[in-house]
Amino acid sequence: MSVQQQTADGGEALEVWIDQDLCTGDGICAQYAPEVFELDIDGLAYVKGAGDELLQDQGATTPVPLPLLADVVDSAKECPGECIHVRRVQDKVEVYGPDAE
Repeated sequence: MSVQQQTADGGEALEVWIDQDLCTGDGICAQYAPEVFELDIDGLAYVKGAGDELLQDQGATTPVPLPLLADVVDSAKECPGECIHVRRVQDKVEVYGPDAE
């Protein structure tokens, strides 16, 4: 089963990652987009990969599915730790999150 990715202007695919060093464990991201984010037993949020597997490597990314883009963006905007980063896959430029241009 392939994941349909949201595309930014120009057709670039987007991916999301969480900086666990800044994560407050508030869980807002998992409330907005439980298909993409989950809190682990350590109290921190992680992105989920294929088969709902938590991706716990530092800087691990997962594709942003088209139907969930708004929820993922809202997660980045509302995150009290400002630790959710959404970027273009092609050039790694952040389009939503604390480092967005």
